[in-house]
Amino acid sequence: MNVLTIGGAMVDTIVTIASDKIEQVKMRNAESSFLLLEEGHKTEAEEIASSCGGGAVNAAVTAARLGHQTSIIAKIGHDAKGEIILHLLRAEGIDVSWIAVDKSEPTGSSVIISSHERNAAVFTYRGANTKVEAEDLPPEAFAGRNLVYVANLSNESARYYPLVVERAKAAGALLAVNPGIRQLTARFDDFWHNLKHIDILCVNRAEAQTLMPHLLQSFGEGGAPLVPKDDVPVPPLAKRGLRSGGYEMSLAKFLGALIELGVGVIVLTDGANGAFIARGRELHYRTAQHVVAAATTGAGDAFSATFACYLADTKDPARALSAAAINAASVVKFIDTQTGLLDRLALEQEIERASAAPLFSFSI
Repeated sequence: MNVLTIGGAMVDTIVTIASDKIEQVKMRNAESSFLLLEEGHKTEAEEIASSCGGGAVNAAVTAARLGHQTSIIAKIGHDAKGEIILHLLRAEGIDVSWIAVDKSEPTGSSVIISSHERNAAVFTYRGANTKVEAEDLPPEAFAGRNLVYVANLSNESARYYPLVVERAKAAGALLAVNPGIRQLTARFDDFWHNLKHIDILCVNRAEAQTLMPHLLQSFGEGGAPLVPKDDVPVPPLAKRGLRSGGYEMSLAKFLGALIELGVGVIVLTDGANGAFIARGRELHYRTAQHVVAAATTGAGDAFSATFACYLADTKDPARALSAAAINAASVVKFIDTQTGLLDRLALEQEIERASAAPLFSFSI
């Protein structure tokens, strides 16, 4: 299978801090939590490490390790960090012919603070990721692709999302999209008008709740609860539904609305609470793998890219869901976003070992 990934390329500096060295504050009546840094105080770190990241890079490495011919469209700066990214991609066997270099902005970078439950706080400088232009997306880069995977497009680069969709569909490729919060807010109209072209939409709970208010205008709030096909426990998100701005929408209504608008398959992840996939009137849920997390950064990219690759390759949504959950769980065992990504053989072996993991079905 021939895969093209599009989106961000970053160099990450990952700072791991022991939980007793940094204060955590959790809101009682909200889902937010905060890490507090004392002003003027040096905090001892357990480890400071550098690695490559960014949605397009993480997805490309995922696809390449699964054995697919993989290329990437991204923009880097004319600097040492850009060379680090190119070296990594070449080492993974990924075609870098379509990576552009911007001389006005440096390569994107981030500082990731990992502590407590290892949910990271991230300081991001997007740099050259914001400088993608139409000429960086030539039609020949899309030719012959079976799958085009679009990660979050940064700032002004997101204005070319409709062009990406147009060229992916003109090439006859399956289109998988994993948008970020900023793309769902600042560039929502472009996203909304191209919903019907998305074959695989991957969102987490926060992104779903950002998208939900726009669905209210056409479909209203509320909605019937999910009905399990058998006597099985109902997952937390299926019970509580989605909430945003004082409005609520059941999970069944949210997913059903996106399907009615033309999305082929929807993947909705809820962190340690598992993940849902919806296609047609069928909804499947799989529990998350239980592992000791070193860091959660990159788990979403691993899940979404693995699911898209497996579904495009096998046409089996249940197996794709299992593969995605296993690969994401493997990633969080490490502080960076790629060390834990499994190759195809190792992932297939893990799928067979985890064959007894529960997969629940519901009707939307």
